[in-house]
This record gives sequence, structure tokens and C-alpha cells, in this order.
Amino acid sequence: MKITVIRTDRVTSKSHELFEILDKAIPKIEENSIVAVAAKIVSLCEGRVVAMSDADKDTLIKQESQQFLPRSLSRYNVSFTITHNMLLPTAGIDESNANDHYILWPKDLQASANAIREHLVSKHGITNVGVIITDSTTRPLQWGTTGVALASSGFEPLKDYIGTADIFGRELQFQKSNIANGLAAAAVTMMGEGNEQTPIALIEDAAFVKFQGRNPTPEEIEALVISPQDDLYAPLIDNAPWQKGDQPLY
Repeated sequence: MKITVIRTDRVTSKSHELFEILDKAIPKIEENSIVAVAAKIVSLCEGRVVAMSDADKDTLIKQESQQFLPRSLSRYNVSFTITHNMLLPTAGIDESNANDHYILWPKDLQASANAIREHLVSKHGITNVGVIITDSTTRPLQWGTTGVALASSGFEPLKDYIGTADIFGRELQFQKSNIANGLAAAAVTMMGEGNEQTPIALIEDAAFVKFQGRNPTPEEIEALVISPQDDLYAPLIDNAPWQKGDQPLY
């Protein structure tokens, strides 16, 4: 697998059009490639930012999340949230490289991924191209952040091993490989977390990716989500004192 990160101009709120950034960053793209785009760049192009002087962060966290834990419960003054069916800090609200603003996630993550894929298909005359909207988050009990896929389009995001045999013939009961998250983790590692200014990555020669040549169906998107009650970590999730955010639950 080959990953090429691409440096862009410095982007601020509504200073650039997203497709113009992509066209300049990727003048040519081959079939069976995946484009990873940092959520922050999509948000900035959408104008999904709020000046810190004009906003209360706790209000924004409630606004953007499905459920949240008060910051007072954290020794680091961080609110954990369930946002877009993902468990992560501060509802994805970012303050880095934001110039005294809060950057929110794109308004509709899946619509953004679909629109980028459709633009690339039309622009370059190709069929099989994948898109990932990426961000990074923490893992419990480990230092450091890891890239995750907030939305994807154009390829199968999961590889299902359930019902297949391991090398000793034992039938696998639960295993599914999250291809989208794996690609996002690799891309974000290359893209960086500081002042690299490389929010786009082109992934090529990923032979394990199964392209679909279309946007995902609602049923395929829903299949990615596990309810908190059915999740492996349900004992931890269910016993947290969640408060209801403004976004609809699951």
C-alpha cells in the first residue's frame, strides 16, 4: 500500500472551496485509489466554525452530541460524548489550527463523503475511487491519538470473517475487520497532527479494498453501528451517568 500526503494552502473558514482544494491537490487519480480528507478541512470550507469569544463550549458539546458526560467528571476537564454513534471526547470539536475558533464536524459527514466521491468520479472519469473523512481520537489506557473514519464511500468499509475458519479450522464468531478505520489510521499517521498542513492523503495499491463504484446504501451505513446495549463495552457504557445531547439517539 502506498500513501502520499498532500500539502495545501492554509485554510480558514470559507476561505476556499473544497472541490477546488481537491482539484489542485490531486490533479490526477487512478482507478482503485482512496482519498482521505481531514474532517477539519471539510468543516472549514463549510464554515462550521464558531469564534471562542462568541460561544460556550459546554453548550456546543450538548448541541453536537447524542449523549455527553459533564466535564467536571474528568481530571482533564474533558467531556466524553457519543457523537454520530462514536464514543469520543468533546463531540469532535477541535481547537487546534483553528485561530481562536471552535471547529465543529461537517454538518453531514456521509453527504460530504458521497459528494467528494461523486466529484472525483466526474472530474477524473473513473469508477472505482474511495473516500474517507478522517479525524483522530484517543484509545483508553494508551497515550496518543489514532486516525478514525468518520464516514466513507465507494468501498466496503467492513470485511466480515464471521463463519470462516482460522488457520486451525476454528470457526470465527465475532471478527470483522474495519477497513475504513484501518485506512484512516494509516493516512492520519502520515498526515500528522500539528502544523504539517497536509490534510489530504492519496492511498494507492490497497489490494485488500473491495471497491463498489457507488455510494453506500442506508442499510450499509446502519450496519456499521452497534447499539450501546449490544456493544462489547456495554458494562462501561451503560453505567456512565450520561446526559442527553441535542442530536437524535442511534
